Amino acid sequence: MVENVIIMGAAGRDFHNFNVYFRDNARYNVVCFTATQIPDIEGRRYPAELAGKLYPDGVSIYSDENLFDLVKDNKVDLVAFSYSDVPHAEVMHKASIVTAAGADFIIIGAPYTMLTSEKKVISVCAVRTGCGKSQTSRKIIQILKKMGKKVVVIRHPMPYGDLTRQVVQRFEVYEDLKRHNCTIEEREEYEPHIRMGTVVYAGVDYEKILREAEKEADVIVWDGGNNDTPFYKPDIHIVILDPHRPGHETAYHPGETNLMLADVAIINKVDSAVPENVEKVRKAIEKNNPRAQIILANSELTAESPERIRGKHVLVIEDGPTLTHGGMEYGAGFIAAQRFGAAGLIDPRPYLVGTLKETFQTYPAIGSVLPAMGYGRQQMQDLQETINKTECDLVLSATPIDVMRLLSINKPSIQISYEYQDNSEPTLETVIKDRLRY
Repeated sequence: MVENVIIMGAAGRDFHNFNVYFRDNARYNVVCFTATQIPDIEGRRYPAELAGKLYPDGVSIYSDENLFDLVKDNKVDLVAFSYSDVPHAEVMHKASIVTAAGADFIIIGAPYTMLTSEKKVISVCAVRTGCGKSQTSRKIIQILKKMGKKVVVIRHPMPYGDLTRQVVQRFEVYEDLKRHNCTIEEREEYEPHIRMGTVVYAGVDYEKILREAEKEADVIVWDGGNNDTPFYKPDIHIVILDPHRPGHETAYHPGETNLMLADVAIINKVDSAVPENVEKVRKAIEKNNPRAQIILANSELTAESPERIRGKHVLVIEDGPTLTHGGMEYGAGFIAAQRFGAAGLIDPRPYLVGTLKETFQTYPAIGSVLPAMGYGRQQMQDLQETINKTECDLVLSATPIDVMRLLSINKPSIQISYEYQDNSEPTLETVIKDRLRY
């Protein structure tokens, strides 16, 4: 009996689960994907060129708002939940919809979907979006290069464009970002690595990506996205936790899984967190994964000409996903505004344009800061117009790259940067050298 399947996702884990578990598996008939979190994914198709011989027309992608009817109308037997950074309660609400419609609900085991590499793999993941994965990945790369190792980064997928042209993407120079028509979201993840002289791979088919990366690497760093589990079996699994959100480490899927799988648990942002919250996170690690080695780290803020911030009324722009499905009310830009003496923050909500109005309606918990939404050209245009309409003295941009370079802005701006910094012993370098045993 062939089972009809729906895969719930957000253009990342769902495609990977399809590729490694369902594609070319005659036991299953994948009726469709459903999409959420990321704008403008639904209405597309997973193309026939990538879907395998069982799907000559590809696989449709629909909004998960229609999940109940999709299950009923297509006589679906099984729904595979395949996206991340979701509260446990929401996962079970989805399960209730599925089971009420008459299908089984599954989450595929994380280790089952991990591909094996012939090279050493260090995975950098987190319990929530916005914990500090990217800065930690950059620090690990510095450590490995200092050890004389050739490092290649493989980044969690962000396939928002033409999937047939994104099967395997390689980024080495800035021109590659233009060649692949990268969005702001993609640039924020790839550009810092390119700036360090590190090759980055991403795309859709992570088996093919791995085999290409292995040709030029001694060590592969898996730079995870959201709070998803790694696509590759790691030799060291490093997981970042955020003491600004104590309790979240056990309240979200699959962040709690990451915590339980961690070899090394890094409590980041210790320098800006309440000490009692740092201790709460430490106790959560010790309770849920006592074998994990704990490291304390700072997220060190720097600003160009910080004296220019003092006394100014500022518009703060933060990393988009951190504020949206990451659930933070603020990020590094808000902290920098306080630390460097801004007179006040300008609330962007009276000035919002187009898709940004929808973003604030969808995520009402966002504070008086502006998420740098950049999943496509229209969002970038709306971001630019909103910034230009906002009445402020100065823009503080705390995105992973200088997003102002990609926009035409009519007011002065300062870029806020943040980097990994060891807080105490053991240091990250000590732990990596010990565990890799080179």
